[in-house]
Amino acid sequence: MNIQVINEKLKTLPEWSYQTETKSLVKAFNFKSYSKNISFVNAVAWIANKMNHHPDLEVTFNKCVVKITTHDEGGLSEKDFELAMNIEKL
Repeated sequence: MNIQVINEKLKTLPEWSYQTETKSLVKAFNFKSYSKNISFVNAVAWIANKMNHHPDLEVTFNKCVVKITTHDEGGLSEKDFELAMNIEKL
């Protein structure tokens, strides 16, 4: 997927960015408590399992950084954007 297509698709995903070094979609989600963060993580895991497309998650006390890429493709695919859109609906 070329950078022009990626940038166009990012317009529909608020606060998501493209990380060139990892060829990933990335967004940090902040929460008021650990339990709200873990609830979010569990919801993301449920969606990822349902789609059979699993993001990398960096979890701290009240923050979760989501990184999405298609390793088999060596970069982004339509499935990455679909997963990001589903995460946005949470």
